[in-house]
Amino acid sequence: MRFFAPCRHPFLVNGSPALPLASARPISLTASECERLKKMANGHKTEHRLRQRAQVVLHVARGRSNARIATGTGLHLDTVRTWRDRFAGNRLPALSDRKRSGRPAFFTPVQVAEVKALACQLPAETGTPLSRWSCPELAREVAARAIAGSISASTVRRWLREDAIKPWQYRSWIFIRDPNFRAKAARVMDLYARTFEGVALGADKYVISSDEKTSVQARCRCHPTLAPGQARAMRVNHEYRRGGALAYLAAYDVHRARVFGRCEPTTGIVPFMKLVTQVMATEPYASAKRVFWIVDNGSSHRGKKAADRLTKAFPNAVMVHTPVHASWTNQIEIFFSVVQRKVVAPNDFTDLDQVRDRLRAFEDRHNATAQPFQWKFTTSDLDDLLARLDRHTADHPEESSVTLAA
Repeated sequence: MRFFAPCRHPFLVNGSPALPLASARPISLTASECERLKKMANGHKTEHRLRQRAQVVLHVARGRSNARIATGTGLHLDTVRTWRDRFAGNRLPALSDRKRSGRPAFFTPVQVAEVKALACQLPAETGTPLSRWSCPELAREVAARAIAGSISASTVRRWLREDAIKPWQYRSWIFIRDPNFRAKAARVMDLYARTFEGVALGADKYVISSDEKTSVQARCRCHPTLAPGQARAMRVNHEYRRGGALAYLAAYDVHRARVFGRCEPTTGIVPFMKLVTQVMATEPYASAKRVFWIVDNGSSHRGKKAADRLTKAFPNAVMVHTPVHASWTNQIEIFFSVVQRKVVAPNDFTDLDQVRDRLRAFEDRHNATAQPFQWKFTTSDLDDLLARLDRHTADHPEESSVTLAA
């Protein structure tokens, strides 16, 4: 009897047709792709899933098999195969997550719009006894109005952040009430640019910005101020004893960055004229052809009488007034802000003599190293500002009428 071995057909497995095995897709990288993938695989700020995917592709590019990559990275074989095939099909963009539908929206776009509209209303207009909205208060009001059944403050905050709505913040402003605002402000801007009435200022003409800083107090702390240390700010005791107050008058040469100051018990015409005399008695102002004094509309130097008084005392001096309620056009205010930050605050003086000494010493320090302020607001910027205000007034006539009536 003859025996025959069973026939092993190459396309049969256990008597059934076998599916052909899919071969792993080879991948070759360009120089830029290789650099990008290395940064992703080794970057400290790269997300973990992106780092793993980049590592898989780099292993594939080195010719390693899927099984070896799975063993080396600790990933499932199907995961390695998936990212190999996706990269081979669409390169680097394929390593990012595909867009998913995500969880269905809990709030409708109409509800989101209503919450934002509520945030853009003043609480007083809605009958709520608040001055400003906060996110928790808005969430409470939304629930009270049945705009939404239940909503968290963080959700409200996220919605408002989309449109940069911050109802808890506020800024004060004042409407222009000087009928000659443009002419007065333009004259000041031109002086800063070294022109007057369309003519360039010569070397023998100077521009002085002047004003008073009132009520500079001497507050003697009940306990000594502690110096700062490691991870510790300066500590100033809250309780203090009042040591009186004085007025600090200063004149600032706009183009030479030189400051002249004096301390007086109070402000007034006499203290201001003492400051003028202090400046005009020194060179180069005493022999200058013209010295322009830019001042605001304070009682010490207001109106035509003050201008005539200045010219009578010093014929080469010309008083130039800023517009009403426009102290920002006076550069001396910038210097006063520096004094407040660097000299006065935090207020810790034993008496007024110490205040005077500190202010005088700071003047010397400032004059030794200071540079002129980089004033960039020109007459062109002024015209743009006024044009925007005109458009705002045209769109909201009720605001301008109420302001002017006040």
